[in-house]
Amino acid sequence: MIYEEKPTFQGFIDDPELNQKIIDALPIPIFYRDLNGIYVACNIAQEKLLGLPKSLIIGKTVFDIQPFEIAEIYAQRDQELFDSPGDQSYEAKFRDASGILHDVVFNKAVIRNNQGEIMGIVGSIFDITERKKAEKKLEKARESTVIASAMMHKIRAGIIIADSELKVIDSNEAFAKLFGSEIEELYETIPGLHGADLKELVPDVIYKMFSTTLISGENMIERDLKIQNKLLHVSVITIYKHRVVGALLRDMSAPSLVREEIISRAQRVNRANLETVQKIAFLLGDNASQTEELLNSIIESYKYGEDED
Repeated sequence: MIYEEKPTFQGFIDDPELNQKIIDALPIPIFYRDLNGIYVACNIAQEKLLGLPKSLIIGKTVFDIQPFEIAEIYAQRDQELFDSPGDQSYEAKFRDASGILHDVVFNKAVIRNNQGEIMGIVGSIFDITERKKAEKKLEKARESTVIASAMMHKIRAGIIIADSELKVIDSNEAFAKLFGSEIEELYETIPGLHGADLKELVPDVIYKMFSTTLISGENMIERDLKIQNKLLHVSVITIYKHRVVGALLRDMSAPSLVREEIISRAQRVNRANLETVQKIAFLLGDNASQTEELLNSIIESYKYGEDED
């Protein structure tokens, strides 16, 4: 059998129109620049990324379509590739026609002719702008978590946070101390009690407060509870509705906290009374100016008393 000297796909290689259709079908921006850095070819995805038609790309250099400081990096990396042929990959900035900067990854390689001589560089561009934004958000979230955790562990009141399955996300040492030596020992073994089942850590009444808040999505449920000869003020709050709940537990047996809580509750009652008085004054209307003046003087005396606290 006689074989043809030329491969059967020779026509495929020599058909520039077909080659263009193939690269245009690819969703990744692709380009080809010659030894002088001039764009010889690109695909539709490259046009979309740049925001320019092919007619304004082909025949131009990177200095014609990118800011000088960005184009200079491209040209420098091209030269490095010419000097040491192989594969090249790096992150860089890319500005589109509307002036928006993108974070991108370039993957490039030299292209050679039939004699093995370098003709230019072929490359692809992968836009990682959204990934970079997500990474920054994640990093900020991590920083916030570290800061919040550090602050939480310095608070004297007991704090515990649980997820939608009522598994512990985090807690502080003050929480562990409220519930005896067994929980304290567990806390020393598992810092923050991460992953522990809340039901195994707190009395049923507190567990039900968590469960109710999680299901109902209420902002806060508060109760005064006597547990292990301690009077605890428990505030269970919604952190992320139906997903994350937390609790602040204060031992009201401590004298300083008792005084603090009494003042806090008195001020809440004070404010409620003031609002009621103001509503009455409003309802009296213009024909009861003397009574209104009297009510206003009461308001001022309440405010003065609250400021002194």
